[in-house]
Amino acid sequence: MVVRRKKKSRYMRGYRNQGYGSIGQHRKSGSRGGKGAAGMHKHMWSWVVKYYPDWFGKHGFTRPPSMVTEYRTINLGELNELISKLVAEGQLKPDENGMYVINLASLGYNKLLGRGKLEYKVKVLVYEATERAINKVKELGGEVVLLSEEESKEKSQ
Repeated sequence: MVVRRKKKSRYMRGYRNQGYGSIGQHRKSGSRGGKGAAGMHKHMWSWVVKYYPDWFGKHGFTRPPSMVTEYRTINLGELNELISKLVAEGQLKPDENGMYVINLASLGYNKLLGRGKLEYKVKVLVYEATERAINKVKELGGEVVLLSEEESKEKSQ
């Protein structure tokens, strides 16, 4: 028998069945052993064992939602825009040191990130902040006060 050097799909284009016969050969899902994951516990078991040993079963665990912290973050650039907006609306005024005091926890944010530029001298109250964010705020003469979860629970009660 002659070895076929090129794929059969190269041939018979323009002919209705591309050389596979007229009655359903090479059509539908029968040629691939069923639709989707059919047969993974039956006739495709050796494929599963060889190529996808973790196909079946549960893996790992799901942490309880109460343990997982969902971060709502804000970058310094966004904080700068927020302060500009609040100052323009007259909702934020500087204290006696010329600092704008902004409580990000009360605005729904729990982490301050260091991307962007800050143009104001600010005192930021937040649960977490990156080192870069803290350094950028301090360079302008401001400060970052890190709150703890317990403090917020006490204040809300």
